[in-house]
Amino acid sequence: MTLPSQPPDQVEVWAGGDHELGEGARWIDGRLVYVDILAGRLLEVADLPGPRTPREIARVGVPLGAVAPISDRPGHWIAAAGTGIALLAPDGSLDWLARPEDRSPVPTRMNDGACDPHGRFWAGSMPYDGTTGAGSLYRTDLDGSVHRVLDGLTIVNGPAFDGTGDLLYVADSAAGVIHRCTLDPDGNPTSREEFTRVTAGGAPDGMTVDTDGCLWVAIWGHGAVHRYHPDGTLLSTIHLPTPQPTSVCLTPSGGRLLITTARYGLRCPAGPAGSVLCAPVDASAPPARAYRQQ
Repeated sequence: MTLPSQPPDQVEVWAGGDHELGEGARWIDGRLVYVDILAGRLLEVADLPGPRTPREIARVGVPLGAVAPISDRPGHWIAAAGTGIALLAPDGSLDWLARPEDRSPVPTRMNDGACDPHGRFWAGSMPYDGTTGAGSLYRTDLDGSVHRVLDGLTIVNGPAFDGTGDLLYVADSAAGVIHRCTLDPDGNPTSREEFTRVTAGGAPDGMTVDTDGCLWVAIWGHGAVHRYHPDGTLLSTIHLPTPQPTSVCLTPSGGRLLITTARYGLRCPAGPAGSVLCAPVDASAPPARAYRQQ
């Protein structure tokens, strides 16, 4: 199913905001949950008619790259934060599982992350100065152990998974490449291939997979969202009224694509930069998966 390109006037501001670096959009319990990374803020927006105002759920004293809910523990999250992975309590306190980026030879921070269908949490890291190859992808197993799965990347974004959790998509934004890995039952890659390379400007950022197995990707710096067929064919492009989309979230019903955006690095941020946008689409995805802590 091919969708036509959509001009910017079909994209609306779904929730206003001036977030420096909104990211990690996830649909959880009928609401949008996302982060403002450098401010260390966790935010939510209820799915209500009329003007929507983001509400701060928690604030931490380190950059907050992404979160996922913890199964059967309302208000508790697993978080890619600072230099590692932590459990985030309702009061904003962090219980660290591991801080692997403390050992990085250059200053780095955790970036985007998500859970796979098996309940494991995956998150990437990135160097502040863009040092090539200084980023990694980590997997947090159900017992809380944290494992480096891929290294030699630079700015790690995604990750995203197919419906079974057998396929992992992960972007190296600095290289403009989206990789696809086949995973064994323990979450170890058995193969890796270049799924696609963004060559028309911009860089692949946050991603999600829809119920048809197609990959939706925010294109940072190019003001667009791409939808790819599982064979890597670019099916459609949605053009946005702001240049820095960071992550995408499909609602389970209602035909909506929600897009976080950033003001970071813009000399004169204007218009909807830093807001959450919404585009009508003929696609859906399951709600965000939870971390199944043992």
